[in-house]
Amino acid sequence: MKNDEIRSPQINHLSWGRMEVDGIGIGKDFKLWPSGGHEWDWRETDTHHVPGIQPADVKELLTNGSQTIILSWGMLLALRTCRETLDLLEEQHTTVHIVETKDAVKLYNCIAFAERL
Repeated sequence: MKNDEIRSPQINHLSWGRMEVDGIGIGKDFKLWPSGGHEWDWRETDTHHVPGIQPADVKELLTNGSQTIILSWGMLLALRTCRETLDLLEEQHTTVHIVETKDAVKLYNCIAFAERL
């Protein structure tokens, strides 16, 4: 596989309730991984701020080759992450960062650009 094929998409813009992701589009929340991603629909797994991000929400990231996962607390720090989600990621030996949304975007883009070096 060529290096170009495994690049994670860059997040080009973030504002309240809106993100623009290179090659994917505009939406509110996204699941992104090496070579792709899509808008994240919380209704797929009945996700809510509490109890938060569930194991089913991150399994697709793992299936698509993510070795580092950045989760967000949201802009108002209201989004939680279930203990079971953290346990799953630990079992998979996955590096996890949980930070506020603006910091999550900065960190994600930093890691995505590092892949391109």
